[in-house]
Amino acid sequence: MKSALLLIDLQNDFCQGGALAVAEGDNTISMANLAIAACRQATIPVVASQDWHPVDHRSFAVNSAAAPWTLGELEGLPQVWWPVHCVQQQPGADFHPDLNRAALDYIVHKGQNPAIDSYSAFFDNGKRAATGLHAWLQQAQIARLIVMGLATDYCVKFSVLDALELGYQVTLLSDGCRGVNLQPDDSKQAIAAMQQAGAKVQTLSEWLATLQPAM
Repeated sequence: MKSALLLIDLQNDFCQGGALAVAEGDNTISMANLAIAACRQATIPVVASQDWHPVDHRSFAVNSAAAPWTLGELEGLPQVWWPVHCVQQQPGADFHPDLNRAALDYIVHKGQNPAIDSYSAFFDNGKRAATGLHAWLQQAQIARLIVMGLATDYCVKFSVLDALELGYQVTLLSDGCRGVNLQPDDSKQAIAAMQQAGAKVQTLSEWLATLQPAM
């Protein structure tokens, strides 16, 4: 069974100093690089998602006459009104400079439709349109995903849940993720939801130990 490492949104705006910085988000970068190095030795492809919003995206609070971090509705779906972040072609949308981007085999952009948000690396929030990720993974005959990144309670969670629904086996590297935590337990609850849906939860070191025979 072929595997791939899926890195979720390891971008400047979600790291220290970014427009939507996640607490300790930077700590995921060195862990991602360790996972990438292990994948290179085990000939496991590495995929990364990238929030890629137009400047007029309606999930941005400023574009919807809303206060940042409050809750509302967009296209009939619950919506957090976010600060402007990960705007296409702007530095905040770039991968963190310390990430080993040269080792990425495929990059999937999401959130490009200004009318609807897109947490998952597979679909927009209404599942009205798919990204290219599922098609790429199918072509590569990938059946298992190892997932880590930012943020646990949003883009990681919805990517994992969609992957499971699509039939992938999923291992979540829990210590390779950090959450927004609008409520203190959001990340804890997100991990529980992913596990209940069928994801295997491991630490990076536990997962690396499973690769030893292949390395």
